[in-house]
Amino acid sequence: MVQSVELLLEPDAEQLVRDEWVALADAGLPSLATRSSDTNRPHVTVAVAESGLEPAVDALNAVFRGWHLAERGLPVVVGPPVLFGGHRSRWVLARLVVPSRPLVTLHSAVHRAIDAAAPDAEVVDQTRPDSWTPHVTLARRIEADRLGEALTRIDASPIPCRVTGARLWDSTPKTVSELS
Repeated sequence: MVQSVELLLEPDAEQLVRDEWVALADAGLPSLATRSSDTNRPHVTVAVAESGLEPAVDALNAVFRGWHLAERGLPVVVGPPVLFGGHRSRWVLARLVVPSRPLVTLHSAVHRAIDAAAPDAEVVDQTRPDSWTPHVTLARRIEADRLGEALTRIDASPIPCRVTGARLWDSTPKTVSELS
């Protein structure tokens, strides 16, 4: 089981990312457009744990209520392409989310809430403060020889937008729970 806390983009920005997913898929490239689950949507993952995040739900709700995401949103910029991995010559293509002071502060607050309310949760180190690279994933498992083609299919222009929600994803039942 894997669980993650994810930030959700406002609808216009979400659609721009979905359009990039479709552009990649239309070119016969790997893309998150091919995932048909109702829970598949562009997001920024702020914490991942093998399990054990349930005790932190109330604390996470308090964090997100305090930030007034639903009412005001948190300004972010979905920026240029970034690559992760390279394992077996396959790459993850994503767009960097500019790590602004408010975004990094929110990220730290999420981890403080998890550490206090769910100390036994095994949080993945790469999502911890000082190790996290905020991003929105476009495609997984792109072969090295197709990276150039993939980059020509997306518009690298910045997408200034707002984070307007948060959710908890649970991989075992493949469900999401909205966080306020």
